[in-house]
Amino acid sequence: MSFFSRIFKRKEQLLEPADLSVLKTDFHSHLIPGIDDGAQTMEDSILLIQGLQSLGFEKIITTPHCMSDFYKNTPSIIQEGLANVKEELKNRGIDVELEASAEYYLDDDFERKIDEGEIIPFGDNYILFELPFLAEPQNFNEVVFKLQSMGYRPILAHPERYGFYYNNFETYQDFVDRGIYLQVNMMSLMGHYSPETQKIAEKMIDRGLISFIGSDLHNDRQLPLLTHASKMPYLHQLLSSGKLKNASL
Repeated sequence: MSFFSRIFKRKEQLLEPADLSVLKTDFHSHLIPGIDDGAQTMEDSILLIQGLQSLGFEKIITTPHCMSDFYKNTPSIIQEGLANVKEELKNRGIDVELEASAEYYLDDDFERKIDEGEIIPFGDNYILFELPFLAEPQNFNEVVFKLQSMGYRPILAHPERYGFYYNNFETYQDFVDRGIYLQVNMMSLMGHYSPETQKIAEKMIDRGLISFIGSDLHNDRQLPLLTHASKMPYLHQLLSSGKLKNASL
């Protein structure tokens, strides 16, 4: 069985593609060429941006990885890359609003970045951060407190992908109660990462815990997956929930 047949062979009854234009803004993507595991060339960037436009997005806030030991992106690297992409969009007559922040990996160096002002907020002072996939970092609570005490509003990237929370679902409710916003990946709703990930994402939607949805777009192979995800019942449910804040970014 091919990769796509495994992905698309689902029991869920698919709906008509959701109108993603109601979101207005996609954030959490990797579109600046050559600085992380997303777009590698300018052509890649333009193709992915046009793909998001075709889905209905009019604004994109791209978020390259920032990690101390792998993707050592700084605000200047990100802003320079953003400027280059925006210039290319202008030259090609592609009308889309493009901004950049980052997806910060919660490691010891993230604390330093916060302390020294080396982070790029977006929207209403939001900061997107991710966790290791094996275990919650010991400094999780300290970092969240530091962000909030400095006026930032933390958004946890794809919480449905952290398997160490699956047996303690109330942790997600605790995050929301503590002012941590949760962002689900669109492709999680079609089982792209795993059936377990999909189930947890659906449960969070049922509980009204999700404030943001993002494409987490890395490459052109994922564009048809996003189109497929737009047909999933839980994507429709989330869009009609009144909980999503994408349009405010």
